[in-house]
Amino acid sequence: MIRPDAAIITPGTFAIPSGKSSSVEIVIERLARQLHEIGQLQVAVVGRQGRLPAAESRGGITYIRVPAPSPAAYIRAVSRKLLRLKPKLIQVDNRPRYVRYLRKRHPQAAIWLMLHSMTFVSGKHIRPAELKRCLEAADRIVVNSRFMKEQLSRKAPGCLSKIAVNHLGVDLASYYPRWTPQGEALYHSVRQKLGLQNKKIVLYAGRLVPDKGVHHLLAAMPAIAERVPEAVLVVVGSARVGSRRITPYVRKLHRMGGQMPQHVRFIPFVPHCRMADLYAMADCLAVPSGPREAFGLVNVEAMASGLPVVAADAGGIKEIVRDGETGYLLSQERLEQELAARIAQVLSDGELALRMGGAGRRLAGELFTWESMARRWLNDYYLAVR
Repeated sequence: MIRPDAAIITPGTFAIPSGKSSSVEIVIERLARQLHEIGQLQVAVVGRQGRLPAAESRGGITYIRVPAPSPAAYIRAVSRKLLRLKPKLIQVDNRPRYVRYLRKRHPQAAIWLMLHSMTFVSGKHIRPAELKRCLEAADRIVVNSRFMKEQLSRKAPGCLSKIAVNHLGVDLASYYPRWTPQGEALYHSVRQKLGLQNKKIVLYAGRLVPDKGVHHLLAAMPAIAERVPEAVLVVVGSARVGSRRITPYVRKLHRMGGQMPQHVRFIPFVPHCRMADLYAMADCLAVPSGPREAFGLVNVEAMASGLPVVAADAGGIKEIVRDGETGYLLSQERLEQELAARIAQVLSDGELALRMGGAGRRLAGELFTWESMARRWLNDYYLAVR
């Protein structure tokens, strides 16, 4: 096997590539592909085996997979694979503890940590002293928003100089705005399949957990429906990626939606490869996330689809959505009232929605593509390794 230039270590939660994976695995897969195509790098992705082969090559990317009965067993198996691969750079995604473990066993490699959220640097998952040691073990820490950089630098001020921001991306060719022939066809065909013809559709896509704020959106729906009687909220997602398990919070959401069944539709987890169709049939995307939202890939995917985005002014979202231009940013303090007012405004004004959707599509192409993300990554790589 050719020595890879870079090995990307997945968290080990989901196999990759797979229809059941989180946004972390989606980012890893897209980034690896672009690093190979643009930078001509030899890239190995090391992750959980699941039901996939232990090793294979897809699209020029080498996938190495190991059993993951526990996090400790998983990273030990990953480390053994790395001893054979001997990559120039090891990137660990979203697991700070793995960085410290691998630093001790692979002292000659450059080791980067890529953080996708604040979850695994929070006190719930790791103590401050241990987090500091893990971050110090990394040569570079990549985050997906300036918000995350600010939050992380407060936790570990001594690491500020090695924290780099690299916004996530989208593949414009995979999404179909309403004004394109493919988008127009999907707009009608998906609506017909769901029995939602002649409706004004508000889309929510994501996990059904309190931090995502879906309850605020459901609470705003009576006021939205009063102003726009044909409005329907389509909630796509489950409590956990790839699972349809009903949690107490999900039951609460279903109870809220059940009070207005003509205006709310729930669709359980949908694989990422099918989400473009659902964006295409919607009139706007709602993102009522709480203040810890690091980035929100759905924001740029909706923009690529030509949808206005009505979102909470939370975390890294304000680095994506431009208030009054590509959608609206809403205050956390008056979130339900502003959700109702702004969503109703977008649904009622076709020219406004088209203008915002077009601006969002252009902005996504200028700033938020996988290619631009990969080029920023490559610039840092060449400085670090060559």
